[in-house]
Amino acid sequence: MLNLTFEYKANPTPEQVQMIEHTLTVCRKVWNFALRERKDWINSRKCQINACSLESEYITPADAPYPNYAQQCRTLTIAKTEFPELATVNAQALQQVLKRLEAAVVDMKRKGMGFPRFKNRYRMRSFVYPQLGRGQLLRGNQVKLPQLGWLTYVKSREIPDGFVVKQARIIRKASGYFVQLSLSSDVSVPDVMPSGHPVGIDLGLDKFVATSDGLVVDRPRFLNSLHRKLKLLQRRLKHKKKG
Repeated sequence: MLNLTFEYKANPTPEQVQMIEHTLTVCRKVWNFALRERKDWINSRKCQINACSLESEYITPADAPYPNYAQQCRTLTIAKTEFPELATVNAQALQQVLKRLEAAVVDMKRKGMGFPRFKNRYRMRSFVYPQLGRGQLLRGNQVKLPQLGWLTYVKSREIPDGFVVKQARIIRKASGYFVQLSLSSDVSVPDVMPSGHPVGIDLGLDKFVATSDGLVVDRPRFLNSLHRKLKLLQRRLKHKKKG
């Protein structure tokens, strides 16, 4: 299995831009609500049992389960009946938001990363369609996405033969909208066979390369070798006029 990710500049229509911005807004609300739910559960377990605050206190039930990814996915399904706005966005895109939050919490515990933060409209910049369905997904310089339909993009590179589109990510940047296509192929990648003569390579500052069999490569000093040429070019530049 071989996986690739290609990024293209997208040219959405005004209707597609409106749908993209609406999806980003709903994804941001889901992220913030899910993060607040986790924070409230954690803080409720830190309250004193013999005293309470005069201003406010957490009232999370003692037997309430920890709101992990699976629990919050169930809550999201129930919330769609109370908040119709959630039903206007692709369900899998919202589930991917919860999965990203779960991954951020796991990284916080295992890798010592900071606690996930709430997102404003400038910090939620992308969402994912994990499944694109079957049928024709590519047509010239267009890709078919859920709710967006055929999205036109700048075909800066060709998709290799034998690769199929598995998922897509829409990204909002300062320079516009982009689409990342995750491609997959069933080709088998053979394992690298050992050559029989392994060599260890150490990169350093004093010496550029030192190998385990005794080869030492000095660090190239490009500035020293080209210093005389640089002085000559600067002297010529001094007497030139603009235009």
